[in-house]
Amino acid sequence: MKTALSPIILIVLLFCTHFNILSQVSPSQPGLIQEGIEAREKLAESSILKDYPSRNVGPVIQGARIVDIAVNQRNIQEFYVAYASGGLFVTKNNGVSFNPIFDNEGALTIGDIALAPSDENVLYVGTGENNSSRSSYAGSGIYKSSDKGETWEQIGLGGSQHIGRIVVHPNNPDIVWVASMGGLYSDNEERGVFKSVDGGKSWKKVLYVDNKTGAIDLIIHPENPDLLWASMWERKRYAWDFIGNGEGSGIYISKDGGENWELSMNGIPDNEFTGRIGLDVSLSNPNVVYALLDYQKETKKEKKRKDEEELISVDFVGMSAKTFLDLSDEKIDAFLKDNGFPEKFNAITVKKEIKEGKYKPSALAEYSGDANEALFETSVAGSIVYRSDDQGNTWTKTHDYDLEAVYYTYGYYFGEIRVSTQNPEDIYVLGVPLVVSRDAGKTFLRTDTIGNVHADHHAMWINPNDADHIILGNDGGLYISYDGGATWDHKNNMAVGQFYTVNVDMATPYNIYGGLQDNGTMVGSSKTVPNRHRQWESLFGGDGMYVSVDPKNTDRVYVGFQFGNYFRLNRADGSRKYITPKHDIGETPLRFNWRTPVVMSSHNADILYLGSHKLHRSLNKGDSWEAISPDLTNGIKEGNVPFGTITEITESPLKFGMVYVGTDDGNVWRIMEGQSWTKINKKLPQGLWVSSIHASNHDPGTVYLSLTGYRNDNFQNYIYKSTDYGDTWKSISGDLPQESVNVIYQDPEVSNLLYLGTDHGTYVSFNDGINWQHLGSIPNVANYDMIVHPRELELVIGTHGRSVYVVDAKPLQKIATEFESKNLIAFELDDLRFSESWGKKRTPYVSTYFPEFNMSFFIKELKKEGQVSISIQDESGKTIKNIQNNAKRGYQHINWNGLLSEDEFIGKGNYELVIEYNDETVKQPFKVK
Repeated sequence: MKTALSPIILIVLLFCTHFNILSQVSPSQPGLIQEGIEAREKLAESSILKDYPSRNVGPVIQGARIVDIAVNQRNIQEFYVAYASGGLFVTKNNGVSFNPIFDNEGALTIGDIALAPSDENVLYVGTGENNSSRSSYAGSGIYKSSDKGETWEQIGLGGSQHIGRIVVHPNNPDIVWVASMGGLYSDNEERGVFKSVDGGKSWKKVLYVDNKTGAIDLIIHPENPDLLWASMWERKRYAWDFIGNGEGSGIYISKDGGENWELSMNGIPDNEFTGRIGLDVSLSNPNVVYALLDYQKETKKEKKRKDEEELISVDFVGMSAKTFLDLSDEKIDAFLKDNGFPEKFNAITVKKEIKEGKYKPSALAEYSGDANEALFETSVAGSIVYRSDDQGNTWTKTHDYDLEAVYYTYGYYFGEIRVSTQNPEDIYVLGVPLVVSRDAGKTFLRTDTIGNVHADHHAMWINPNDADHIILGNDGGLYISYDGGATWDHKNNMAVGQFYTVNVDMATPYNIYGGLQDNGTMVGSSKTVPNRHRQWESLFGGDGMYVSVDPKNTDRVYVGFQFGNYFRLNRADGSRKYITPKHDIGETPLRFNWRTPVVMSSHNADILYLGSHKLHRSLNKGDSWEAISPDLTNGIKEGNVPFGTITEITESPLKFGMVYVGTDDGNVWRIMEGQSWTKINKKLPQGLWVSSIHASNHDPGTVYLSLTGYRNDNFQNYIYKSTDYGDTWKSISGDLPQESVNVIYQDPEVSNLLYLGTDHGTYVSFNDGINWQHLGSIPNVANYDMIVHPRELELVIGTHGRSVYVVDAKPLQKIATEFESKNLIAFELDDLRFSESWGKKRTPYVSTYFPEFNMSFFIKELKKEGQVSISIQDESGKTIKNIQNNAKRGYQHINWNGLLSEDEFIGKGNYELVIEYNDETVKQPFKVK
């Protein structure tokens, strides 16, 4: 029954919506994804920065997370590689070089791809990664190309969000089945198996369990296309918890081309602990089907000691103070060291504090977590392989021991199994390591140890005609083997790095530093040309996070990995020191975000800020810390992911000690030196993740803020500005498309020039957020972090999928400065160095040498149709060259080869570039030296 709202309630709701003070933000409807895409495409087409240049500086050497590989069976040197957040690439020379072919579609995140077996021109792409990780972005449905990726069409399932698998009929490219996983952070009904018989013009949902259970895998009988197998997976992610199993999970069989399905779990556990299931069918014996099950039932056993004299955490549960004081100092010191207690604690200090009643002995058991859990070692079965010899009707477990090291507890991130194309006894299980069995799953050995193979495997193709020829994709990129996995060749030539953060130093030329997903912390020259010179190098391992460099000593670098583990490196002597603050005995353990922020003060490089659920400050390069805040979050939330943590820290470059802090549960705080903490988010949307805070270096009271609803499957944009230190806020989202925002950054030279990074691109505003311009030379890839180099005035952009881009900010600064007053703007020109070799061809096989003279200018609005008049004048004011160019709106550039006539080049001297349009004239001097 629907009830009409009273006028008063309506007025209140409208008021709250207008001023963004609703207490909770509801997840967006699936249609908002498509609305955002359409708005982005419209904005990109009209953008005055559509042709503004950028350069990718890599890195390429580390690779990134690959989710699928599709090979042209008619020409195996041509294959496609799909990345979790970096788009789709094709090679036509067996991996020597690759080209991106999906850069400007609705979403660059991919779950699966499929080539039509009967038509090599037809390619389907399912957007939305299928690994359910922290940065598994939602997609925008299914795309189809009928010309090998030259052009694309979105063909439906826009609310599917994440695609597990696509299968194309072997004889008809218009018949296609799709395994849709649905929302990662929300429940929705566009999940299950869908079928199209008209190439995606229409879809029919043929297998559905419920709005929490999606389809993760789908395979087809190699000889009978009416026989298919699908695996369903119940899973739900929250910011604080991941539930990767449930009763909805299971294997289904269809014997009529996917029209009807039956559950087939005979021999496989079918209960609330059943998680992700991977499937594959033997090509050489299609009666044989394998299933890789992630089974999450916990088993517990009491912890064992190394020896009878060793103290372990459980010993202190319920221990009296008297008993503790009778323990030997040697045993206590050994326990404290082995369990990572702060160095200030030793047997003498702990006994003194227990004797004084500061805490009980049980506090030692509770130091690292739940004292009761300290009694046990907990494990799960994890990965289990099952085999069917009757086309999936019955299943048998293949091994009698646990495959413990394959998955650990995060089987949601894996789930692929592959059968050799020529021997049904040979199977590969893709997990943290890559393991192979040559006896139908009875025993397993690693097969990723030779060739510097990265861990975490997600995709594999085995040549149907040569089972020793394998292509492998993992978190480190692409690998090819020609000996059945014994050795591997790393094809690391694509700039697909997944950056979490970027920073710069003050060297000449300056270097760029950044933390990458599963590829540690890396550093490289800002002048790097990928695959040509100045390659990047690794500084540290793990999932790289924040990195800072001492501006006066580039050998001193602060780096870290996930959940707050940070180190101070001395690159001169190779030493490192662990600097993460620790809680005291008896205190609540510190909670660290996956991407724990660490910020170096711009006022003093010896001062660092680090966030747990409190803000910590070090005055001595991390040697010691003090907590300068209470818990700034809404408190701990029970789950298997740390939550209630600080996500953002910024110190005002204009006021030492004025710090802003944001949390994952939506709190924003401010503190000024000598004052107490002030909460400043009361009139902002509640319950969102604070994704960035930027304190202005133009005005001490100005601060910018972005929030993201990504972890609620909420794809709206939330961007705000305050001019009174955060006491009040106003939205500056302007005409920005609805997409989650990761970072906002104000230009250090021009106050009204803003840079913005979202899950789908990079934007620039010349009027302080009233309007936004899409930066068209950068793909629609997630922009995670940005910084403008203070000396070179270059914008460095860290993307989560396409490595690092560098953009010259000086022309943007000029546009922003003159945006309101001028319509025609010309930019500073580089001088040319004259060469006698201009126009000459030294050998028959070398191209004629011409200079490259780049002339760039900007037209804000087209006043009339026609041409822009461009001329070169000498010192006397005489015009020596005329160039005509069609007028268009926005930034544009012309490359001139220096020719004044057919055989005469410009000579040495002083010149002026003169640009005329609509009664406006601008000039720029330059020299030929």
